[in-house]
Amino acid sequence: MRLTGFAAALALLPSAVQAQAAALPTDPAADWSVATSEHRVQVEGGKVWVRVNGVIGAGATPVILIHGGPGGTHVNFGNLLSLADQRPVILYDQLDSGMSDHPEDPANWKPARFVAELEAIRKALGVSRWHVIGHSWGAALALEYAAAYPQHTASAVLSGTFISTPHWITGTNLLIRDLPDHVAATIRACEGPTPPTTDVCEPATAAFYAAYNGRPDRPAPSPEARAYRALYGGRGFNAKVYNAMWGPTEFRASGSLATYDATGLLPRVDGSRIMFVVGQYDEARIDTVQDFVALTPGAELAVVPGGSHAFIAERPEVAEAIYRDWMNRIDARETAGQ
Repeated sequence: MRLTGFAAALALLPSAVQAQAAALPTDPAADWSVATSEHRVQVEGGKVWVRVNGVIGAGATPVILIHGGPGGTHVNFGNLLSLADQRPVILYDQLDSGMSDHPEDPANWKPARFVAELEAIRKALGVSRWHVIGHSWGAALALEYAAAYPQHTASAVLSGTFISTPHWITGTNLLIRDLPDHVAATIRACEGPTPPTTDVCEPATAAFYAAYNGRPDRPAPSPEARAYRALYGGRGFNAKVYNAMWGPTEFRASGSLATYDATGLLPRVDGSRIMFVVGQYDEARIDTVQDFVALTPGAELAVVPGGSHAFIAERPEVAEAIYRDWMNRIDARETAGQ
């Protein structure tokens, strides 16, 4: 459910001046570019780190990108900062992740608080309406936000779509079945009551990820991406949050989200402002997401050719084009008063 990224973060240098010294692009519309502004926003439980490329209130409707996990960070979205040539782009780290505060209080690890976190960011930045793009676990937050705050949601993109644990687990078990027999058998044994040793289980789990979450043909991280992670990775991915809310692997949910199911929200949102996006080889199976589309009258579905759950890193140009076209079409409708 999380979007896999690059290697662990290196030393943290928080200021924009230091970022420029590390040879990151300085054009606010460039990939992995330096922020126009950075903020620490008070939310329930602490403060979250937020960055903005562009000027809010001057031009097109902003977009906020909601990262996966739970426990992930914003850094996998860095190559989508090129969207800032048309609209303000907002990235943030959820509480207990990346550069945000780490109170490590399990009372904060509930979907409603993460949704309220988004609304606190909107108010702090003075945004009246925005597009919300959520990936993986972030898709659930995008859907919940769109249902709770339709007046502030220009559109919602449910990308790498996780919105229901029962559907996700059913899907990943079907994907396991499609792996080579010996790999599938090993994964099932590793998920059983008396699992084999780690040296047996880890290669099988890695084979699952290679097929559905970070395919072998993905491009290597660029120097800009590596520099960005070193500067803005903060404390990185928080496995404690992931394990508490989800569980040890993508195909077993034992945490607080084990019974999570937001499919009941689909008929309640404006389907003409909802788009689902998945990779061809995504953990979020196309068949499953097509069922979600059917529950959301008027919604659209885009499939990234050759992409897995990590399609934003694997096929960045395609992902950007899909998101860009979608938001431009929604903006045109709003301008026309539709």
